[in-house]
Amino acid sequence: MDLDAFTIVHREEWARLKELAARRRLSGVEADELLKLYQSTSTHLSMIRSVAPENALSASLSTLLARARTRFTGARSNALEDFAAFFVVTLPVAFYRLRWLTVSIAVAFLLVALFYGVWVANTPEVLKAMGSDADFRRYVDQEFVNYYSENPAASFAGQVWTNNAWVAAREVAFGITGLFVPAVLYENASSLGTSAGVMFAYDRGDVFFSYILPHGMMEMTAIFIAGAAGLKIFWAWISPGPRRRSEALAIEARSLITAAIGLALVLLISGMVEGFVTPSSLPVWLKITIGALVLAAYWSYALILGGRAAKAGYSADLKEEDSGARVPTV
Repeated sequence: MDLDAFTIVHREEWARLKELAARRRLSGVEADELLKLYQSTSTHLSMIRSVAPENALSASLSTLLARARTRFTGARSNALEDFAAFFVVTLPVAFYRLRWLTVSIAVAFLLVALFYGVWVANTPEVLKAMGSDADFRRYVDQEFVNYYSENPAASFAGQVWTNNAWVAAREVAFGITGLFVPAVLYENASSLGTSAGVMFAYDRGDVFFSYILPHGMMEMTAIFIAGAAGLKIFWAWISPGPRRRSEALAIEARSLITAAIGLALVLLISGMVEGFVTPSSLPVWLKITIGALVLAAYWSYALILGGRAAKAGYSADLKEEDSGARVPTV
């Protein structure tokens, strides 16, 4: 069978089937036409597969039939089901896939921060090069603490959330460059380590941790997750495996942009902790406990729900009828 000639003869039927399957409402006549076209196209697909089992045309028709099938079987879920599936399956499995890379990035980040902290705290020449003693005393005695309370808690939380969500989204979106994520993480690690070094040099290490840990545990973890998503997209481009490079990149990008959406919610929670808990008059141990509970809740969500979904074979990618058919490759 000549596939090109077969396509020319039947492409108008397939185009009509696609048109009817895309309509939100069908009349009785159109519904009957849809069913007839579905049956004839199924026959066409069987004929094509008898000659060429797997090719782009058969994959395209298979996707078309799947879409048409939902019009008379009601297989599509409603909005509430899709919403629940996103938070119970799609999002946690995306986080779960990033777990080890997230931990690796966290370790590297903390090592860089520790290096800068020890270097600044134990090297007077570095402090002198960075500023005057009066500047540093004003920073450790006033500015560091006042930063968390100089604005109303609600507006400060919103500002922090917006800034961190933007940083996380850029890490995911620009991760494909392979350079943006390491640069952002290094900049943040060196800045955090330098700040810690100054505080410890002036015997304010306890103040530093009491104001950083409550919100910082979850906030920095979110930045690590975003970095892991960005680097994973980059690696799909560099090492696509048995898939075509464009296909591997598309699959990873679709799957992991989910993490960016989820991180906006995670960072909203950490922003609320930073705005309302960190500068509060609560005991330090209680503030740190609240931050630790938020972090524990995230990892429980990612490891339990995400692990369960991954073992069941779910992925964070779109379904085939939404993402389109994939061309078989060798």
